[in-house]
Amino acid sequence: MINPKLEKAINEQINAELYSAYLYLSMSAYLESLNLPGFATWMRVQFEEEQFHAMRFFTYLNDRGGRVVLEAIEKPQFEWNNVIEVFEKTLEHEIHVTNLLNNIADIAEAERDRPTKNLMIWFIDEQVEEESTAEKIINELKMINGEGHGMLMLDRELGARVFTPPVV
Repeated sequence: MINPKLEKAINEQINAELYSAYLYLSMSAYLESLNLPGFATWMRVQFEEEQFHAMRFFTYLNDRGGRVVLEAIEKPQFEWNNVIEVFEKTLEHEIHVTNLLNNIADIAEAERDRPTKNLMIWFIDEQVEEESTAEKIINELKMINGEGHGMLMLDRELGARVFTPPVV
């Protein structure tokens, strides 16, 4: 049976992951409205990844004898000033998620819950990649000032991304 503190934190994380998915779907819709289908595809893959993360926590909590309790998902932002801002908000959000995951890892450590500590290693490693990728895209967008031929090239590059569920 999982510790009640961890059960609560993981339920909150399920909600946070579903909110993340919802936010990235909203960003995808915004990018589609700008006629940037590659950027929109990249965000839809983010949406799928976040759903995968939520379901991984969902399954884990059930496997540990916990009770999944789904709460309402907050309405995400749907307007931004430009593509650079979208990715700056993406990075800001990923840093927030990293902090949430670190909190669960801290609780697992304090409660001496090794299975949850092991689970959190995978998620924390994933966050390093998430933050790094967002920073890379922000830097590329700033190099091309978020406009011109560079935007078309970056749109095509990001549009090639596909979701492949990780083997865990």
